[in-house]
Amino acid sequence: MVSTTKIKSVDFYRKIPRDLTEASLSGAGLSILAALFMIFLFGMELNDYLRVSTSTSVVVDKSSDGDFLRIDFNISFPALSCEFASVDVSDVLGTNRLNITKTIRKYSIDSKLNPTGSEFRSGPIAQAIKHDEEVDEEHGEGSVSLNARNFDRISHQHAILVVNFYALWCPWSNRLKPSWEKAAKIIRERYDPEIDGRILMGKVDCTEEVDLCRRHHIQGYPSIRIFRKGSDLKEDHGHHEHESYYGDRDTDSLVKTMEDLVAPISLHSQSASDGLPTHTKDDPKRPAPLAGGCRIEGFVRVKKVPGNLVISARSATHSFDASQMNMSHVISHFSFGKKITPRVMSDMKRLLPHLGGSHDRLNGLSYISNPSDSNANVTIEHYLQVVKTEVMTRSYKLVEEYEYTAHSSLVHSLDIPVAKFHFELSPMQVLITENSKSFSHFITNVCAIIGGVFTVAGIVDSILHNTIRLMKKVELGKNI
Repeated sequence: MVSTTKIKSVDFYRKIPRDLTEASLSGAGLSILAALFMIFLFGMELNDYLRVSTSTSVVVDKSSDGDFLRIDFNISFPALSCEFASVDVSDVLGTNRLNITKTIRKYSIDSKLNPTGSEFRSGPIAQAIKHDEEVDEEHGEGSVSLNARNFDRISHQHAILVVNFYALWCPWSNRLKPSWEKAAKIIRERYDPEIDGRILMGKVDCTEEVDLCRRHHIQGYPSIRIFRKGSDLKEDHGHHEHESYYGDRDTDSLVKTMEDLVAPISLHSQSASDGLPTHTKDDPKRPAPLAGGCRIEGFVRVKKVPGNLVISARSATHSFDASQMNMSHVISHFSFGKKITPRVMSDMKRLLPHLGGSHDRLNGLSYISNPSDSNANVTIEHYLQVVKTEVMTRSYKLVEEYEYTAHSSLVHSLDIPVAKFHFELSPMQVLITENSKSFSHFITNVCAIIGGVFTVAGIVDSILHNTIRLMKKVELGKNI
């Protein structure tokens, strides 16, 4: 009993008997207001605890010297053939990578950007093409001159028609001409067009037959095409699907290629479908593009220094008419850095609504140039300034995101027109950190709210109660 009394003596919250307390209307109203105010402040504190806050700072880019930056892109060129489309990368440190193919895919497209078939595989093109060392000036005319009027008729008369699309101003065409005519004479003697008729070698002057060459998507000179009767006619458009020849251009190689083409074809059937083309890795013949445009998609890795991503027509054994090259393009996608999954990006946007707004600034934009007498040799340049942003969160730890600004212009060039993307990375990076909030701090604030409101309400109630009592005493004194 004594021990219980001693324990009660340390009670900081001694109770007043209810009979000794007095309830008042003002006290009840003040209690209700105090309770509502407590609930309001508690809700505000809870909302602040649940809301994610961040701090932003600008620091020097912490990337190591060996880090590479990935560039993803999907660009459509309505007037650039996949046959010669090349993706090149260079930078200020001297890196110069030409015709990247390992991570790049090409698809032939029509003028409306619709794909015309499966992936276009150009395959390896020899850097050194063999030509005849001794040029015979009196080679004569062994091949048949073709034009828009007789091309379709002659192509249907022979099982195989091999055509040299050339330009008089082209040095490669002039170098091919003697061996082409000499090989044509040999083939004509071995396979008489009037008696045998299985193969015929022809030629088209693209400086004269511009529309015919455009119809067959000729952009580089010389271009050697192989047309096969019975197997190369497309029923829906009436145009020929054909092959391109990229092999050696000396007389012996040309004659051997022609004989290999004739070998599977029966003299009596006169149909190239008896020997449908098959292509091996080292085969100098590959399918020609089905349309004059090309969609290029994929990615490249570059060093984190100023550099260029260049898309152009390139070949070590062909010439191009710069005045007719059209580098107009539509950008479906262009971004830097690793791809961020939609789920992570969605979560990041809840944290930072503005994040990702400049991640793909060029997406959906078109850059059109129409070659003409006053608007030829036009290079389209894009100047991109890239800033790295790192986001530190509790959920994903570290998320890297690259945003960029873009400025584009059309520039007249003396060389072959290109589409150039010049990129430059900022030496500074933006660091965004999610600020964590402790639960103990939240509980402390809640207790402060309850205690503070309760105390203040008690003080106000005491002042109000004493004021009312004093007013009553004064009024009672006056009555007396």
